[in-house]
Amino acid sequence: MKVPERYYDEIFPFAGQWDMPSACGLKIIRKENQIYVIVTELYQENPGTSVTYAGKSLAQQICDKKGLDLSQIHYIECNPDTNSKLSFYDEEYFEVSFADEKPVYRQLSAEEIKGVIN
Repeated sequence: MKVPERYYDEIFPFAGQWDMPSACGLKIIRKENQIYVIVTELYQENPGTSVTYAGKSLAQQICDKKGLDLSQIHYIECNPDTNSKLSFYDEEYFEVSFADEKPVYRQLSAEEIKGVIN
């Protein structure tokens, strides 16, 4: 299943778990002195670790490559709509905080994500 390109601006290669070559969709939005980093799961197009399992490591790799500060970004994971009949392939966005030992996920409403993307 192919993820529509409207979800990302570039394919970002990263080192997944155990340094396994992996890839995600990446969109960086600068808006009102805020930086939003949106990583999109690519499902079968990703040869390695999913964005959720890569977590803080992926966020840090993006920040290192793009010259960003992890503490200054809003990190969002996207599970894109793939027009599947299976409910776990429905479109969902989660803002992830890495402030604590374990990441904290908060699902964004449709209105919240529209406010970021538009």
